[in-house]
Parts: sequence; C-alpha cells; structure tokens
Amino acid sequence: MMRMSRRALLGGAMALPSLSAWSQNFPSKPIRWISPFAAGGNYDLTSRLVGEAMGRRLGQTVIVDNRPGAGGIVGAEAAANAPADGYTVVMGSFSVLFVAPYLAGKPSMVPLFTPISLLSTVPMIIVAKPGGRFANIRAALVEAKAKPGTVTIGHAGNGTTNHIAILRLQVNEGVQFNIIPYKGSGPGLNDLMAGQIDLYMDQLTTSLPHIKSGKLIGMLAMSPERVPQLPDMPSLKDIGSKPFDGGTTAGLLARAGTPKPILETLNGAVVGALKEKAVADKLAELGGVARPTTMDEFAAYMKDQEASVSELVKSGLLKPE
Repeated sequence: MMRMSRRALLGGAMALPSLSAWSQNFPSKPIRWISPFAAGGNYDLTSRLVGEAMGRRLGQTVIVDNRPGAGGIVGAEAAANAPADGYTVVMGSFSVLFVAPYLAGKPSMVPLFTPISLLSTVPMIIVAKPGGRFANIRAALVEAKAKPGTVTIGHAGNGTTNHIAILRLQVNEGVQFNIIPYKGSGPGLNDLMAGQIDLYMDQLTTSLPHIKSGKLIGMLAMSPERVPQLPDMPSLKDIGSKPFDGGTTAGLLARAGTPKPILETLNGAVVGALKEKAVADKLAELGGVARPTTMDEFAAYMKDQEASVSELVKSGLLKPE
C-alpha cells in the first residue's frame, strides 16, 4: 500500500506542468492591478493608462482595482496577501511600502515585494504666492537659517513624498522650517493663496494650473535639473544645494516569490507600454515623466531611497505618529 501511494503521488507530480511551462503560458487570464489610492488621482490615472497599454502587449485585460486607505497600506496589504503568481500587481513607492508603515508603527513592507519597473516620476516643487514674503527660494532659505522656525511651509500630510522632500532640504541646507501638515494639497494651497503660510511643497501636477493662472509662482524644483514645464524655475543644482530626486516616483511591483520568468514578462510589457509615444505624452500631460527601467534598476532606486530616509529616521526628524 505504501509503494502504491508513493507511485500514485509520483505519477500525480509528473502529471503537473513544470514551472517553466507554467511561466511560458503566462498570462492566461486577466491581471489585477491594485492602485492603493482613490480613483481620479495620479496613481489611478497612471494605472489605467499604463495598464491598458500593458494589457494589449500581454493579450489579456489588466483590471485596475482601487484600494485606498492608510497612506497606501490597505492596497499594499491586499497585494501582499495575493498569490505570488504574477496575476496581482500593485503600483507603489518607497513612501507607501516603508514610510507609511513606519509612521503607523508597522514593519517595512519592502521585503514583501519584488520590483518590476518604475512607472513615472511627478516632479516636486516649492510654490509661493506672488508678492509674498520672499522674492526667491534663496531668500527664504537664508531667513530659515538665520531665524529657525519663522518660515512656514506646508505639505500634503506626514510621511508623504512632499514631507520627506522638506526634511531632506532642511538637512542639506542646515535650516529649520515651521512645517505644517495638511490633509491633502487642496487645503494647503488654499492657505498659501490666502497668505496664511509662506511656502508649500507640492506635486507639479497640482500646482501647475495655479502657476499658469498667475495665482502661484514656482520657487524651486526638488530635482537636480529643471522641470520642462517650468523652464525658468531653478533646480536644486541651480541654487547650489545638494541635488536629490524629491519627486513622487512610483513603480509596479509583484509579491515576493513570483517566478522570475513571469517577472520578466511583466517587465517587458510595462517597459514597452511606457515607451509608447502616446503613453509617454499622456503622462507628460499629467505632469509626470515616464521611467521605464529594468528590475535591477528599480531595486537600486529603492535601496537609495531607504538609505536617505533611514537617515531621517535616525536623526529623529521622521517619527511615528
């Protein structure tokens, strides 16, 4: 009986398709793309734009599943609990996988995922009200250094990329702002335009319409280079500050343990989609820059982000709420 059971088990195992064959048949059904923020925002729009082009290349529908909540943690947890078979992917960032859990007193979620490819970067900029206290960003930095805490700057919420960019600028410039968190860019920009605060750290996407209408002025691009949409606005390099990429950069990830051939298939589809002119042009309209990468390049980017944010944690500038 024991020999028969073993033979039956062995026969069943031999009847199963090999991992290679299974991977070669991928995808054989629709793919779920989790967007960890609400519909209508940058994550959602990017997910639908790239997901549609990706689906055409894979020959399967890519279904966007919005799972907002807790700074992206709800959506990330849904993806982490899905099978590691490539049929569930998630749009995420270092802020979603590391910073948001840290502020909530939870462990990092970075080890739970494998990078597929970066998707896009939305530049981060500092904006001010025309005719405000400071004629340019250098004047504001001089004041913040001479009189710590007297220059007010808002952001879209603790732990956001906006918040991290302010902290990194503080460290690099040796200044201290009076940092004011808001529940999203809308309330913060309203206070800025009403003269309640001096500066606001914002995504280009949100502030650009106000700059074009003359309600705001761009003070500084939080990147080594100037942003194409605002060529007259200085970059970190222009003002002599230590350059870093402070933009909102997000990518596509799969659960750790997903077979490499499947990851390579997904990477090829995403990179191909991002290189389509129509997709890249639409991302530019949304204020973003397409960032197709290899899996290794995405992983290196995450390590760089972890190193810089870990310094903020060690210094006590970034603390759990």
